[in-house]
Amino acid sequence: MFELQEWAMEHRWRVDSETGRLREVLLCPPDHYAWQRTNSIARKTLDEGTKVPTRTDLVAQYDGLVAALENAGVVCRYSQTEAHLPYQVYTRDSSQVTPWGPVITQLFRPQRRGEYASVIDFYGQADGVWRYSTRGTLEGGDIHIIRPGLLLVGHSGERTDAAGARQFADWFEAEGWEVRLQPFPEHFLHLDVLFSMVTPSLALACREVLDDDLLGWLEARQIRVIPVSYKDAMTMACNVLALGDDRVISAAHATAANAAMKAEGIEVIELPLDLFTRGGGGVHCMTMPLLRDPL
Repeated sequence: MFELQEWAMEHRWRVDSETGRLREVLLCPPDHYAWQRTNSIARKTLDEGTKVPTRTDLVAQYDGLVAALENAGVVCRYSQTEAHLPYQVYTRDSSQVTPWGPVITQLFRPQRRGEYASVIDFYGQADGVWRYSTRGTLEGGDIHIIRPGLLLVGHSGERTDAAGARQFADWFEAEGWEVRLQPFPEHFLHLDVLFSMVTPSLALACREVLDDDLLGWLEARQIRVIPVSYKDAMTMACNVLALGDDRVISAAHATAANAAMKAEGIEVIELPLDLFTRGGGGVHCMTMPLLRDPL
């Protein structure tokens, strides 16, 4: 235990919740972004014949996200892009910062496996890596560090499987954390399509899909849920980034979820992000928090 605590004290990037005030974030610009038939949302977009976005339009939406983060006082840092990796923009998946430092995850899709190199290089040049996922598959969109001592990890059998989720959970349980492993259908890509934290005691969730046992588990831990419909969840309406201090960034098209959060007194920064959500990832997917204030 002493060795772990000593390591954490020497390394600057640590996250102990989804909702502490966000200070630094890892991004990757959409230099080579393109919709891929690797998830149900993107396949639907392509099958509907949706017009492929121009590079100018993609950059405009992405620059809007960067500006919103910087205006909120968040330091934006960037990993290196590679031309053959079109989904690097979704930085949530390829690593996960924990209370003890970064973990390099194990991506499932062949089209994304090469992303490990840029994140290892990024962390290696800064503070180093705490752990590497080596069992099964594990992607950051399934990991929810709800608050100190409480972790939720989803597993669909593909993007994150039971073995990958179990290994990650073991590391937290060894530190005395309560961990819940939550199965869900692969159709939904990652758990953050169905669930994300808004404040320490409030979450967005697709109640139509998530099982009653999970909803009861959240309620027992004093976490209230704003319901999001299945239709809206599949446009990434559950997928928000908490900035802390009762502020979130959300997609502008998630009108019902945004209105519900505002009714709870949340400041909602609404951004046009549909060119990315149609590819299967929202603002939660596009950001990996590097540093949050402790809860």
